[in-house]
Amino acid sequence: MNKRHLLQTTLALGLALAAPLSALAQDKTSIKIGVTAGPHAQIFEQVKLVAEKQGLKIQVVEFGDYVQPNAALAAGDLDANSYQHGPYLDAQVKDRGYKLVRVADTVNFPIGLYSKKFKALADLPQGAKFGIPNDPTNGGRVLLLLQAQGLIKLKEGAGLKATPLDVVSNPKKLKFVELDAAQLPRSLDDLDASAINTNFAISAGLNPKTDSIVQESAKNPYVNILVVREADKSKPWVAKLIKVYQSPEIRQFIETQFKGSVVPAF
Repeated sequence: MNKRHLLQTTLALGLALAAPLSALAQDKTSIKIGVTAGPHAQIFEQVKLVAEKQGLKIQVVEFGDYVQPNAALAAGDLDANSYQHGPYLDAQVKDRGYKLVRVADTVNFPIGLYSKKFKALADLPQGAKFGIPNDPTNGGRVLLLLQAQGLIKLKEGAGLKATPLDVVSNPKKLKFVELDAAQLPRSLDDLDASAINTNFAISAGLNPKTDSIVQESAKNPYVNILVVREADKSKPWVAKLIKVYQSPEIRQFIETQFKGSVVPAF
């Protein structure tokens, strides 16, 4: 009887010890990360190198727009994505019902206003064609920047989701041309001026520090984030990924590579 009891106790202890080891063994060692081309992709190529030394393999998947990375993550085709700021994710979750959550801050991209025809916003003529992103949060972000620069006035309370319909004062009678954010650099020749998100500006060969005629302050609410499915937020691989991204090696790469046009937010 004592021997049987001892055997049962030993088996129970063995199972208890095996459970966490089994859970650890099941943690991901290979993940897919969705990014947009440009700085996010460049940064994650460096993250990939550091992570591999710690036993986490990363496949970087590039996208050409802001819509697909969240759709792919929600569908299970990605394990995480790194390309958007918090207000954009909040809008996507509200509008599309995605079960996606932010797990870490990454970088900040102060948005810039660009023109190949004029050197200052004051030089824009009456009726100038002005390009803005057609997604709700980035479009509103640009309108708020134009308001801060004194070019327009928005309806009270318009906030981050402001659209051209919320413009109540427009002394220069700017004509807003709403385009997909990725298309704005290619449309710059046809516009008098345009807002261009920094990742797409850099991909198009523009230097936000020297080529923009106005640049947003780095202290703004549009910090970019690392996003995963809600069900994965507490997984060990997520914690490992965050630690790698927010490491001194990645901070140094960002500061050296982008020289202030992309700012670490951690």
